[in-house]
Amino acid sequence: MLIHLPVLQVLVPLMAAPLCLFLNRSKLVWLFSLFTSSLALIISILLLQQVFQSGDIVYALGGWQAPWGIEYRIDKLNAFLLMIICAISTVVLLSAQTSIEKEIAKDKQTLFYILYLLNLTGMLGIVATGDVFNAFVFLEVSSLSAYALIALSRDRRALWASYQYLIMGTIGATFILIGIGLMYQITGTLNMEDLSNRLPEVTQKRTVFTAYAFIVVGICLKLALFPLHLWLPNAYAYAPSIVTALFAATATKVAIYLLIRFTFSVFGFSFSFTVIPLQILFMILGGLGVIVASTAAIYQTNIKHLSAYSSVAQIGYMIIGFSISTISGLTATLLHLFNHALMKGALFLALGAVMYRVGGVQLSQFQGIGKQMPMTMAAIVVGGLSLIGIPLTVGFVSKWYLLLALLENNLWPVAVLVLIGSILAVVYVWRIVETAYFKPALTNSKTVKEAPLSFLIPVWILVFSNVYFGVDTRLSIEVADAAASSLFEVSSTGPGQ
Repeated sequence: MLIHLPVLQVLVPLMAAPLCLFLNRSKLVWLFSLFTSSLALIISILLLQQVFQSGDIVYALGGWQAPWGIEYRIDKLNAFLLMIICAISTVVLLSAQTSIEKEIAKDKQTLFYILYLLNLTGMLGIVATGDVFNAFVFLEVSSLSAYALIALSRDRRALWASYQYLIMGTIGATFILIGIGLMYQITGTLNMEDLSNRLPEVTQKRTVFTAYAFIVVGICLKLALFPLHLWLPNAYAYAPSIVTALFAATATKVAIYLLIRFTFSVFGFSFSFTVIPLQILFMILGGLGVIVASTAAIYQTNIKHLSAYSSVAQIGYMIIGFSISTISGLTATLLHLFNHALMKGALFLALGAVMYRVGGVQLSQFQGIGKQMPMTMAAIVVGGLSLIGIPLTVGFVSKWYLLLALLENNLWPVAVLVLIGSILAVVYVWRIVETAYFKPALTNSKTVKEAPLSFLIPVWILVFSNVYFGVDTRLSIEVADAAASSLFEVSSTGPGQ
């Protein structure tokens, strides 16, 4: 059974999705989905252990060896991502049954779990596969289910948000498909390992440059890199809270994974950062994303909008680390990828609890809520402190490693920009804290109660993780550093060696 873990990682949620149709009761569907996600989490942990003990895992589907057949290739990087996705999915699902009671119509709740599992399947497939076209297929599975999940919300504005995401996502997917087609045209293969061996022979041809350009732009649309982020705020703000929590903690991370995978494992470091000097472009876009999105967050009156713009800023931090093009910079990116999943998962789940009790997440609705929902607001405060980068939180660890990577390369102006981004985060987090704790409660909110345990337990699992991994950093740093080092080892020689 252990040798089949790579394909089971994807097959388990894929097969579970249609089985939800045979379960009549909403609670049964929820329990089945939770069991499925938990099983996927166990598989991901076993894969991570196996990779660290025995090295990369290569699994040929149907016994057809690559490049003729599709293979799943698990290394330190995607094993790390698989664990993050499954862990967040499982924790988020703990509160799904309670959350969707008020945010999704009863007759659509079974559909929600089907789409949720399909979305999970798509993300796991993108990360696990070693075939570029297979990655595109799973990207479409993930994207199509994501559009529908957003549209399930009772808020009619979710339909427009879903449509915006559909248009931008389709453009991004089309760009990626064109790039893949051009690569196949010039190399005759779709296997990532095979492509990495054949592309160096044809790197001087314009077709390769064009393919890389299409793929990078398409992925940047998917990951909401500034200024291609305009679809994200509304998608996060008007989607059901459970959907927002899942997307904010996982979806953009999968897109960043694709960017890293294509850059290092397919085209190679030498081509991506030497033949095409993208460091400066990515560093500028990442820096602008940090400043512009953080500034925009300050002026938001909807806390989901505020958190969405904050996510764009956090993506900027990851892209800055990626653009440094060193092992330490990539380690900082992978570390922040893990830590940001914990931060945003906790924040958006807590906002879901507020939505459940108050009926909205406008800043004005937070007046006096600190005393009425103390555990929920405490979770939001800890998540906010982590976004800022306060010591003893995961956000501090990420930014510390990012600053070290910048200063090692004498990029002190960018380091100053990172610190400015943290100061801006203080401003928008303080707006929430001030309203919740220092303003009187609204006269019509006297009956507001603390969130139910079905919300508080998963929220505080993530809050505790924010603090625990901010203190004990051995697991996150060890895995992130090992994954970054392995990528530079297998990629072409470059300044990061």
